[in-house]
Amino acid sequence: MSRFAAPIAEQIWDMKYRLKEQDGTPIDATVEDSWRRIARALASVEKDPAEWEAKFYNALEDFKYLPAGRITAGAGTGRAVTLFNCFVMGTIPDNMGGIFDMLKEAALTMQQGGGIGYDFSTIRPRGAEVKGVAADASGPLSFMDVWDAMCRTIMSAGSRRGAMMATMRCDHPDIENFITAKQDSARLRMFNLSVLVTDDFMEAVKADKPWDLKFGGKVYHTVNARDLWNKIMRATYDYAEPGVIFIDRINKMNNLNYVEQIAATNPCGEQPLPPYGACLLGSVNLARLVTDPFEANAELDPEKLDELVRLAIRMMDNVVDASRFPLPQQEEEAQNKRRIGLGVTGLADALLMLGLRYGSEEAAAQTESWMKQIARASYLASVDLAKEKGAFPLFDAEKYLASGNMMQMDDDVREAIREHGIRNALLTSIAPTGTISLYAGNVSSGIEPVFAYAYKRKVLQPDGSRTEEEVVDYAVQMWRDKFGDAPLPDYFVNAQTLAPLDHVRMQAAAQKWIDSSISKTINCPEDISFEGFKDVYMEAYETGCKGCTTYRPNEVTGSVLSVSENSEKTPEADSGADVVYLTEPLDRPAALEGATYKIKWPGSEHAIYITINDIVQGGHRRPFEVFINSKNMEHFAWTVALTRMVSAVFRRGGDVSFVVEELKAVFDPRGGAWVQGKYVPSILAAIGGVIERHLISIGFIEGEGMGLKSDPEAEKMIVNEAPRGKTCPSCGSFSMRMVEGCMTCADCGHSKCG
Repeated sequence: MSRFAAPIAEQIWDMKYRLKEQDGTPIDATVEDSWRRIARALASVEKDPAEWEAKFYNALEDFKYLPAGRITAGAGTGRAVTLFNCFVMGTIPDNMGGIFDMLKEAALTMQQGGGIGYDFSTIRPRGAEVKGVAADASGPLSFMDVWDAMCRTIMSAGSRRGAMMATMRCDHPDIENFITAKQDSARLRMFNLSVLVTDDFMEAVKADKPWDLKFGGKVYHTVNARDLWNKIMRATYDYAEPGVIFIDRINKMNNLNYVEQIAATNPCGEQPLPPYGACLLGSVNLARLVTDPFEANAELDPEKLDELVRLAIRMMDNVVDASRFPLPQQEEEAQNKRRIGLGVTGLADALLMLGLRYGSEEAAAQTESWMKQIARASYLASVDLAKEKGAFPLFDAEKYLASGNMMQMDDDVREAIREHGIRNALLTSIAPTGTISLYAGNVSSGIEPVFAYAYKRKVLQPDGSRTEEEVVDYAVQMWRDKFGDAPLPDYFVNAQTLAPLDHVRMQAAAQKWIDSSISKTINCPEDISFEGFKDVYMEAYETGCKGCTTYRPNEVTGSVLSVSENSEKTPEADSGADVVYLTEPLDRPAALEGATYKIKWPGSEHAIYITINDIVQGGHRRPFEVFINSKNMEHFAWTVALTRMVSAVFRRGGDVSFVVEELKAVFDPRGGAWVQGKYVPSILAAIGGVIERHLISIGFIEGEGMGLKSDPEAEKMIVNEAPRGKTCPSCGSFSMRMVEGCMTCADCGHSKCG
């Protein structure tokens, strides 16, 4: 009998985590093989590997403990990938040589599969004097553009694009340009942006005081603090970025504030990290630990929770020794502090099983209680590891106990640390678990509420037929199994129907016992007033959150799937729309219609010829393959590579219009050329323009610089007549949704945050 609770869980395992040969032949025959592979790899650093392999396997079995995706996919494979999810890179020097050294380090890190975070506040503002060269500085945003271009060219391990976080202090002279940078839809697409907000700034906002923008001791501008805050809020209200990080609180509550200063986070914000710091993530699946769900005596088994947390801590500590690191500085930082981040998933489902409404005061109190249990078990487990293997090298008992989160820890835990030391400097963090939660049977993600009770996805089979399958939330399925068609109780709520301040209440309750931070999206209704929206951020600050990320659906950010709170209906697409997810590439028909285009690039002796062939699906033409040819042998390798890659993307189906965007964004450092009265930054951009014109001519996209062409009536869901939202660039389905600050596909798990 399959261990998977839902078909989507097995599909996610097969696509994302199953070990395979280079040609796609499975090595892991079953999910048990994957668990065994992970357990064996993490037990290999133990004195008695066989004993710990069995215990680690038990923790992994039935999806009770869920290591982060990098570990699940990479542990025990023998491949040169890092098991750490993401890194904050070194401090960027304010000089050209140092800046490009940092760019190289970023590329090497993403090449091994790590997302990165950077603080760009250390680069002098635009227009500042550059001594010795009689020039003005171009400013941090110009260098962020360079990072963005680099990231677009690198596929991180596991075929995921690199994810990046950029932060900037609220007193940097270029902060206003940073706030609005991504309002240009073609700029900084590979970045998440967050403003580092200080306590002094928040006090100035509340008091309506002036605020100095300064760098290197020089005040460049003075603005009104409340006006600057309103600019941040307005950008987030309209564009969902930038996020806000309360950086002083992060440093004050850091257990290591005696040896490090934090100025950046990983791409999703749950791990504030020092220079070269790395985040190692995993989650306890609370939904698997509830006994007698939906009964009066339902509870989350405290003994099982304690046992599972202790095993998880040991496994994560072992990852520090078992993992590769892209850079030696990252390995040194990880070994010196042994920072890990154990979090949870399935929280909302567990609350439902206890009859608690997510967002209520009772649910918040229960969440805080569970988080304290996890914190206690984590710290005591790390003390036991210190007895056995030694404390982290930078441990100083008196300084450690007088810092950060340790100030509120229970006396018995503090005394144990004083006597024996502790193996890991920080232990808890709540990370995004979008893909992992699907793999575990579609449990609720992280500490998020249930997103939707159920939805349907269409799967295109190799023979051209389509099957439809229902994806049901884990707790909802459990209710159905137990009570049949009985209506869901009133305490079943979802992300779209919750008041924003209910989200904040839950984040604040969890944050109290999390020593790092939390990745959480606060869903706001489209019609929330701007003043009400600002209140969400102020409430997050006042209640102890370390950051705040919101999502308000609108024409710019896109809409999200919506299901009414008191309905268990499954959203269905209109019959005129095909939500297509391809399990395998489309087969090539014997004959295809197409067109050939000619590009004569200035300065090049030979023209480039581009042939694009189309396939007809559902009465509509869509691109199927491309051929790029030139007599110039210098072009041979890259034209062949581009032919193969673009054709492979086209044959996967879905919305492939992103190919145009990617090609048109490529610039040639030697300079572009004027073609037919228009400046084109590179030959690749010219090819992108040709493909775009072809897609317009066959009616696949709306027009130049525009997205997928579709029937307006097909852009609606039956439930509440809500728009279906953006198309997934990976699988083509209309299942993109905002999860922990990242647009994530519910069908295939694609996320720009990796």
